[in-house]
Amino acid sequence: MATVTPPRFLTFLFFFLVISDGILGYAKGQAPGQGAWCVAKPSASDEELQNNINYACTYVDCKMIRPGGSCYEPQKLVNKASVAMNLYYQTNGRNYWNCDFKASGIIAVTDPSYGGCKYEYKQ
Repeated sequence: MATVTPPRFLTFLFFFLVISDGILGYAKGQAPGQGAWCVAKPSASDEELQNNINYACTYVDCKMIRPGGSCYEPQKLVNKASVAMNLYYQTNGRNYWNCDFKASGIIAVTDPSYGGCKYEYKQ
């Protein structure tokens, strides 16, 4: 009896779809019990951080890092940039490239919220 083998292309396509969904799922923070937030790299310069705030806040509402906002304190540039960068990342579909910010952003899989400052997270 002859064996039927699927064409190599179909095998490759099936394998690719299974693997890519897994990889993209993890890149978007969809591993079971995990989330994904965009934060500033600790090594980012003050100039990079300020540029990230300026860029992100032209596309998202950054009132939470302004005076009276829930993330105004502490008044550290890295904190404010992380909040703004995360707002941008969450709003734009949580794709890894939406957290690049010229290589000054990084994806965190643990919630960076602190005190009354709650980082946005969209599933």
